[in-house]
Amino acid sequence: MRKDHRPEYNGIVTAGKLFAVLACAIAASVVLVQPAAAAPTGARVVAEVPIDDRISRVDVYSPAMDRVISNRVIRAAGGSAPTLYLLTGAGGGEDGISWWDDTDIREFFADKHVNVVLPTGGAFSLYTDWIADDPIAGRNRWQTYLTRELPGVVDARFGATGRNAIGGVSMSAGSAIDLAIQASDVYSAVASYSGCPWSSDARGIAMASAVVLRGGGNPMNMWGTPGGAVWRSHDPFLQASALSGKTVFLSAASGIPGGIDRGGIPSPIIESIASSCTGAFAARLTELGMPPIYVNRPVGSHTWGQFQTDLHDSWPHLARAIGA
Repeated sequence: MRKDHRPEYNGIVTAGKLFAVLACAIAASVVLVQPAAAAPTGARVVAEVPIDDRISRVDVYSPAMDRVISNRVIRAAGGSAPTLYLLTGAGGGEDGISWWDDTDIREFFADKHVNVVLPTGGAFSLYTDWIADDPIAGRNRWQTYLTRELPGVVDARFGATGRNAIGGVSMSAGSAIDLAIQASDVYSAVASYSGCPWSSDARGIAMASAVVLRGGGNPMNMWGTPGGAVWRSHDPFLQASALSGKTVFLSAASGIPGGIDRGGIPSPIIESIASSCTGAFAARLTELGMPPIYVNRPVGSHTWGQFQTDLHDSWPHLARAIGA
């Protein structure tokens, strides 16, 4: 029997509070769950708006969600190049809080041989495919969009090599891990910055449900019965072996504010939880003989200064993995 490396949160969030969130998630299931209607086919670019000579906003129609998704694209410096997809936090970037708004991403990648794609949207969705449309959250088929629709469009539009990495921060950190597991043929490297790779046990269900509930959605419409087969299929602890052969970068910090912090109000509790979750997942991968690149910072409190530093530190590892 494998050791259980799921975090205990060290008293930061009590079991009672977590189970209370879980109870709310189950109670929310009284909302009527409606199966998703069939969507039209054919992902495609519907508009491209230049921002500068190498950056543009590319609007892509998603058949799976039957709507247009905007993506900022920083094109590679020189020739056909691989692609890095970067997901943002709980607000999906529509709240003006994102890699684009709060870091030096444009300057940092100005001389890099990689296309950087920054999707906008997906607030409180966990960037996954929901099993049903939600009365509040609508239709979420982000896994399909990010693994079967957008990469093909990007490759064709920009002559990319087809070698990809994905990274996520805060809410989307666990999502990036899940997407790399679910689409092992698409992403050969993944980075998780200050997030929580969730699990299908009670604590993990409570934490993932809390994100969905914060946006007004129903967790039952996401993955069905808590702890059921769909939840287990998205449990990185159970599915970790699917990351074999991939470059995995994990980072978090203690939650203690320090010089690394800037951009927003420090969140010591959130970062402490992220540290516990990230350390637990690093231990799980090491147990499986797949040790990740793991950065556990002594100071840092869930701010964009910390996330920017982690992105910079992860880039050499991601670049080697995708040939950038």
